[in-house]
Amino acid sequence: MQQAKRYFFSGIGGSGMLPLAMIARARGAEVRGSDRSRDQGRSTEKFAWLEAKGIRLFAQDGSGIESADQTLVASAAVEATVPDVARASDLGCPRITRAELNAAFFNAAAARIGVGGTSGKSTVTGMIGWILHRAGRNPTVMNGAVMRNFARGDEAFASALIGGTDAYISEVDESDGSIALYNPTIAVVTNISLDHKSLAELHGLFGDFVRKAAHPIVNADDPESAPLLGSGAIRFGFDESADVRGVDFRAEPFGSHFGVIAGGSRHDCFIRMPGRHNAANALAAIAATRAAGVPVAESVAALADFTGLARRYEVIGTARGVTVIDDFAHNPDKVAATLAAVATQPGRALLFFQPHGYGPLRQMGKELAASFASGMRTHDRLWVCDPVYFGGTVDRSTGSEAFVADIATHGARATYLATREECAAAMLAEAREGDRILILGARDDTLTEFAGEILSRLV
Repeated sequence: MQQAKRYFFSGIGGSGMLPLAMIARARGAEVRGSDRSRDQGRSTEKFAWLEAKGIRLFAQDGSGIESADQTLVASAAVEATVPDVARASDLGCPRITRAELNAAFFNAAAARIGVGGTSGKSTVTGMIGWILHRAGRNPTVMNGAVMRNFARGDEAFASALIGGTDAYISEVDESDGSIALYNPTIAVVTNISLDHKSLAELHGLFGDFVRKAAHPIVNADDPESAPLLGSGAIRFGFDESADVRGVDFRAEPFGSHFGVIAGGSRHDCFIRMPGRHNAANALAAIAATRAAGVPVAESVAALADFTGLARRYEVIGTARGVTVIDDFAHNPDKVAATLAAVATQPGRALLFFQPHGYGPLRQMGKELAASFASGMRTHDRLWVCDPVYFGGTVDRSTGSEAFVADIATHGARATYLATREECAAAMLAEAREGDRILILGARDDTLTEFAGEILSRLV
């Protein structure tokens, strides 16, 4: 598609919008934006950082849209009554979605690595980006989370890596069907499980995605990915059938050791991320970069220096013998993976969970409750506050009280308290040396600030 030179991002602070805005600006476009969070006084550091990068920000009142040569970048779900959208419509501005713009950049690259799946996309994308960066490939990386290896100096919100135009690595999203826009040379599917769509729909979307690629990379351990394991698929995992196979996994408090067997050779791998699921993520990244021509030994060496992503089992700090951890877990699969990592180490887990919306809680609340209940040990505790809500017309008839009741039916200990502050007070009163406090949830940048507040109150 013809690339416009003036973009206005409505919701520019979003996890998918911010890195794309940075990539667009790096490619010579004028970028402006607005965000409801900024208008509400939230995430002030992030918006100040965007402005310091030369991006003009406006109130979300349409004032930043001035002429028909601007292209509005906005979610397809944003209502026509939103002032930015109404103003763009009045002026006749073209409108595209974040995914459409990202896919245009992605599809123009010579080497196109798309990472899809229900869980692990951001981690695998970051791992692949770090490996190719270390290999001197100068990749551009579009991620949904801050990559800590690149978040240095004045790059505090490095969810994008600005590289060349030859190699483009990106998460791709199945939740809105936009995965269909991407034409990958290497297509990674981390796993498939219930999230935003039915399993039948997911099998169709991911099946079409991998069939486009010269090198499909598919999880050999995941039963729901089995339909994708056709001719030509490169398998990763701990299963004996895997082409890039993990063996001898050994958990550590904040890392993992395992062997990698590929092409008849074995390599010892260490990553600074706990949990067997992160070892599987590493195997996916090794398989993808091997398909891109990076020797396995180089990938393994690079991963030893991979410091992970913000909000992916990120240790905020320790005080009075209590460790505070910030994590993105919000759907059944992610919660199960996080709790499995927690269970490899001694000590209680004091869990706080903020559901990432009323709609997701209605769609997957039963499965999410079962995931918490099965993953928690008898001495672990869970507190749940009301779902995140930033306004709008969403149905709020089913909330966290019903969710906690579902958890209790499975025999796990969970407490509903309406506000974060109430949950914080309860956790702090309960915490003792050797405990880990985990802050879980998505779609809300202030959860990391909340984790920091918890740590400061422990000191």
